[in-house]
Formats: sequence, C-alpha cells, structure tokens
Amino acid sequence: VAVMFRAVPQAFRNLHGSSIPCSARKFSKRADKNCIVGDKVAVVTGSTKGIGFAIARRLAQDGAHVVISSRKQQNVDQAVATLQGEGLSVTGTVCHVGKAEDRDRLVAKALEHSGGVDFLVCVAGVNPLVGSTLGASEQIWDKVLDVNVKSPALLLGQLLPHMEKRRGSSVVLVSSVVAYMPIPKLGVYNTSKTALLGLCKSLAVELAPKGIRVNCLVPGLIKTDFSQVEKTMPHLLPDMNEIYGLFGEPEECAGIVSFLCSPDASYITGENIMVAGFSSKL
Repeated sequence: VAVMFRAVPQAFRNLHGSSIPCSARKFSKRADKNCIVGDKVAVVTGSTKGIGFAIARRLAQDGAHVVISSRKQQNVDQAVATLQGEGLSVTGTVCHVGKAEDRDRLVAKALEHSGGVDFLVCVAGVNPLVGSTLGASEQIWDKVLDVNVKSPALLLGQLLPHMEKRRGSSVVLVSSVVAYMPIPKLGVYNTSKTALLGLCKSLAVELAPKGIRVNCLVPGLIKTDFSQVEKTMPHLLPDMNEIYGLFGEPEECAGIVSFLCSPDASYITGENIMVAGFSSKL
C-alpha cells in the first residue's frame, strides 16, 4: 500500500509539468472556452439525451472531439446531427455498454479520429425495477450491475492502452444522489450507484501512476426522461423542494465534467463530487 501511494504524487507532478495544448492552467486569465479541452478526444456513453447529451455538447463546445453513443441508432443519428449542426466536432455509434461487441465498436469509432482517447465519461445506466430490493430477481441484479458498474470498468480496460500514452487523461463516472440518499423501491439501482463511488476510489489509486485521473459526478434530481422519482417518493419530494429547490437541469452537470477533464483539475482525482443543489454529506 505504501508503494502505491508513493506513486501517486509523482504521477501528478509529472502531469503538472507536461505540455498540454490550450492549458487552462497556463492561460487562466483568458476566457477562450474553446481551448479548455482543445485537440482532445472524449468518449461519452449514454449521451444522446439528458445529462449525457449536455456533457457531450459542453465538451465539444470546449474544443474536444466527442464520440456519442447510446443503444438506438435513431437517437445517435439525431444527437450527432444536432451537434454537428451547431458546428461541433462529434461522431457517434450505437453502443449498448453491456454488450462486448458494442463496446468494441465504440472503441474502434473513437480511435478513428486520432488514434487515441483522452477522456471517458460513463453516463449510461439502467433501472428496470421499481419494487422490493430483496424481491428482485437474479436477472434484475445481473442487468443493473452489468450495465451500471461492470461495463464502465470493462470499457475503461479496453480504452486504457489508448489513454495512458496521452497526457492528462481523465475518467468521469456518473453516479447519483441515491448513493447517499437511497430512494425506497429503487434498492438495486441505489446499490449500483453506491458501488460506482467505490469504483472511482479504487481506479483513482490504481491509475494514478499512469497519469490518469478518475472522478465521479454525483447528480441530484435532474429534469430528464430517466428521472421519474416523483412516482417513487411522493411524500419526500415536496419537503425537499421547499428546502433545496430540488430539480436541476442537465446543463448544470456539464461544466463540472469539462473542468474535471481540463488541466485546471490536474491535481483532482478520486473525488465523488455532488451537483445537487445541496449536499447530503459533510
């Protein structure tokens, strides 16, 4: 363990000393957003709608080439057309992250741009069950954990050889506030999102010597098609709305991801960062 942690500061000293184009650290007085992650390649899963789409758009606005993906070709085509229509550098492919052949296709598409990948943002997730945690079938457990927890690790493993040779690579896992504040009847989903917090911590230490940072975004309740929490905790929502002004917009999650990928975050890793309008932890 001691050897492992001795490697961490050295890895990040190397990052500080690296030559990174359009460094936000070097040019901190400039407001040229197009340089924040310029000349970089980002892979964003689950990125045709909601939080994933907002993140993809922001990274592209800030200068990255972004590879968009989701399970349906129609959604990929629409998202790519929208962002290309805004003059942004994006491509896309169908990818069900739980399928090995789809992950292979996504990696191949990402490498087409410049032969490497700088950023991986894992947004894709599923929640097929609203009901009893202990009543969930083995198939439900397998599906949720496969897509929400195992797939980000497997995809990163495939991309690792293409990321570790780049300077300043960054990974952002997307968890949820339910990791800290479990919602009744979403127990399997709650558990999967809590597991991502631990995966972030483990990968951050493991990949630090390779110069790759790993952080976790923890969104609160965001206005997306996926967020149907009104149906699962009707008595809790009114009180929380009065206290916190609860619901956020997808775009409010995007800036922090771009920051975490930028040189300004070159000494930030292993963090679980809430974007929720409040904090449920000290």
